Amino acid sequence: MDNVIRLAVVDDDPLVRSGLRLMLSAASDIEVVAEAADGVDVESLVDAHDTDLVLMDIRMPRMDGLAATAALRRRVDPPEVLILTTFTSDGYILDALRAGAAGYVLKHTPPEQIVAAVRNVMAGEPVLSSAAVKQLINAVTAPAADSGPDRRTRRTEAEAMLDLLAPREREVAIAVAEGRTNAEIATACFMSLPTVKAHVSHILTKLGLNNRVQIALLVYRAGLV
Repeated sequence: MDNVIRLAVVDDDPLVRSGLRLMLSAASDIEVVAEAADGVDVESLVDAHDTDLVLMDIRMPRMDGLAATAALRRRVDPPEVLILTTFTSDGYILDALRAGAAGYVLKHTPPEQIVAAVRNVMAGEPVLSSAAVKQLINAVTAPAADSGPDRRTRRTEAEAMLDLLAPREREVAIAVAEGRTNAEIATACFMSLPTVKAHVSHILTKLGLNNRVQIALLVYRAGLV
């Protein structure tokens, strides 16, 4: 039971919640411990249940999933958040990642891939659906995003943050931004796996970030990948 992922589903559609509960509960290592129909109920839900991960919709009546994610990730020892939605707007994707979500998956994703996404997030690996990746690439590589004073300011701020890192931490941060897993970083950088994990943890703490996705965004903003 120690390896079972305790998961909460937050979606305003009761049929979606029911379907996700049925699908996810079929996995031997996942237990759906709670449900909520609105983001405003998420924090009390997490308080009432020992929750490892929240599967979060975006559009909800009173508090949307982006605001709920940000509120959760500000907590001490917060659960991971995986966005599961129908929306592929690059604004939603970027806002979700900046709020601290560890992944962004679309609802039409095959069930086995949603289960895999849950497992990957809990293993510390960021998860983005192919459509989300395409929108994210379009957003960060568009000409408007790469020029002008706002872009230069963001780059300067990102560079200043990365300057806080030790050389090996910076090396790991760049590898994270390149999409490498911890095992791949260990091999490429001649480190042990525990050392890589420690570096990632130190990077998150030093820079005040929530997850690996935010490390990648920061490195990209600094122009290092």
